[in-house]
Amino acid sequence: LPGVGAFGDAMEHLSSRGMDEAVREYAASGKYLLGICLGMQLLFESSEEFGITQGLGLIHGRVVAFDTSRFHTPLKVPHMGWNRMFTQTHPLFSGLDEAHYLYFVHSYHALCSDQNDSIGESIYGYRFTSAVAHDNVMGIQPHPEKSHQNGLSILKNFINL
Repeated sequence: LPGVGAFGDAMEHLSSRGMDEAVREYAASGKYLLGICLGMQLLFESSEEFGITQGLGLIHGRVVAFDTSRFHTPLKVPHMGWNRMFTQTHPLFSGLDEAHYLYFVHSYHALCSDQNDSIGESIYGYRFTSAVAHDNVMGIQPHPEKSHQNGLSILKNFINL
């Protein structure tokens, strides 16, 4: 489930075409699903981007803006560029170091209701969830297609599940 753009617009496009239910049915079938960037965020129950918008509800939690108020020098948002992802042992990260660099472009991040669903974290001012998994549903915030060998490894690992 790829994604670029705003949460609300993406959900509107999915819903207006019946694709929201198609994605939920696909996930319910037990087949593996990977959300990338906004696609990962869409897996959650809701987002606060431009107001509260309901998501696909496949991962419990919500998507929130980076909290820039805690710093003397505000964080630049969007968070853009190379950053480390610190991962738990998961087949998606097979063959990668526990901390590896990936390319990010985002202004919002996920808050998991169940911390067991968080399988990767990154630091941008503070720690935030950057990879999730719940059963067959997975998501990563960074862009694997822009992350060179590490990103290709993640995509290859997903294909081989």
